[in-house]
Amino acid sequence: MNKQLVLEDGTVLKGEGFGADVPMSGEVVFNTGMTGYQEILSDPSYCGQIVMLTYPLIGNYGINRDDFESLLPAIAGLIVREVEFEPSHWREQESLHELLLAKNIPGIAGVDTRMLTRKIRAHGTLRGRICEAPLDSEAIAAELRAGAPLTDQVSRVSVKAPYHVPGKGKRVALVDCGMKHGILQSLIERECDVVVVPYNTSAEEIFRLGVDGVLVSNGPGNPVDVPETVETVRALIGEVPLFGICLGHQLLALASGATTSKLKFGHRGSNHPVRELDTGRIDITAQNHGYTVDRDSLKSTQLELTHEAVNDGTVEGLRHKEEQAFSVQYHPEASPGPHDASRLFDLFIEMMDETSKKQRVLV
Repeated sequence: MNKQLVLEDGTVLKGEGFGADVPMSGEVVFNTGMTGYQEILSDPSYCGQIVMLTYPLIGNYGINRDDFESLLPAIAGLIVREVEFEPSHWREQESLHELLLAKNIPGIAGVDTRMLTRKIRAHGTLRGRICEAPLDSEAIAAELRAGAPLTDQVSRVSVKAPYHVPGKGKRVALVDCGMKHGILQSLIERECDVVVVPYNTSAEEIFRLGVDGVLVSNGPGNPVDVPETVETVRALIGEVPLFGICLGHQLLALASGATTSKLKFGHRGSNHPVRELDTGRIDITAQNHGYTVDRDSLKSTQLELTHEAVNDGTVEGLRHKEEQAFSVQYHPEASPGPHDASRLFDLFIEMMDETSKKQRVLV
């Protein structure tokens, strides 16, 4: 089926449709990962976005039951250079086309993804629409330019009610702002007793769970659009060990008085180098974010910079100067990507252990 991708600047790219035969609009972003398309398309942080994969062949190993980062993919659409309809892999259960068709997500193949990536890098992210060809592209582009940005992505992808994943270790409240399952799995592997709670859960409700620590997850959109989570994080600082990942990192910054801003085209991929300032160590990290903490705004807060992006110097890690709270902009659980930074989950466990020891001494 003939499809077209129309961008808000009037660019029209023709291609072949796959997946669901429905029109869909969203912010067009690109991911540079060579593998991991199943994890990428099921990452809730892509809610409302049309994801373009820069690697030229997508779908060749199919879809399996184990590599989902959420059960309900939230992406608006998928753009690829070439799609494989007949995958071959011992774990493969269905094709990429069949998954997108079942989840009502449109895809378009045959697009010059190198050209489109260069356009986004030069001009910044653009709104786009995957739709039938031919349609009135000028009218579509005008409609895209006039559209208001989404502000409810986190509420769309967050769990609606708390649930418990029993474990023998520390009890952790995992605040779900669009949590990847890899984060939950990383806590389970460390025997944590996890209670997953919605993004708008109050600090009082979290305290009533008797938690040893709180992890604030990744998620989609602009961090200022979830002021209730910012307020919860602000109330948690100094009361319980706190770890923020991606959106959770930005929320810790906002709760501490820093500011955030939108990047030109974001960081999305599995090979982003990050420098730890204390040691000079370089980790290769998985990233997916369109916003960043403003470095200069940290001066008036109790936060200190711990990590920075090697490529552009943006803020990649923070810790509180006085309280047990830290965060990273990247994904230590990867999925997909390198596991250089998985030790941060162990650091979080150690932080909870130290806090428990101090509390026992005081008693």
